[in-house]
Amino acid sequence: MSQEMKEIQIGKAVVNIGIGQVGEEVEKAKNLIEKITGRTAVKTESGENAKTFGNREGLKIGAMTTLRGEEAQDFLEKAMTAVEEIDASQFDSDGNFGFGISEYIDVSGVDYDADIGMMGFEVTVNLERPGYSVKRRDYKPSEVGDDHQVSREDAIEYVETTFGVEVNE
Repeated sequence: MSQEMKEIQIGKAVVNIGIGQVGEEVEKAKNLIEKITGRTAVKTESGENAKTFGNREGLKIGAMTTLRGEEAQDFLEKAMTAVEEIDASQFDSDGNFGFGISEYIDVSGVDYDADIGMMGFEVTVNLERPGYSVKRRDYKPSEVGDDHQVSREDAIEYVETTFGVEVNE
């Protein structure tokens, strides 16, 4: 396999704010995501397990957007300025990881907005290698080699070298 095909890239980054209740805070969350990502955000609904958390199914209780390609890379470079370290337990075996930022003003280049107030957000990132999307099509997983999968160790090394964030074991 060529070196170019082994390079890790960002498949997508999902930025999410879960408020947990209906109201004005959900609109503020949506506005915050749009402010920090430059993309349109959508409101998220409570699912079928909502009763567990004291809500009805189908209520708008959060906001999110998905970034891909250069947009995801640019956003993560900016967002990672607010992260000093990530715990290794935040990485899964498939090259995915997540982290939270408790106050959006910690992100480089983002100023406080009195209309939004103070809130944090969560980011979930999927790492993959070029051509990995073939696996998501009608091919059998065995037709795409395991060595093309991003491992937990690969993801940790990528985050440490690309973003300069320490990963604690």
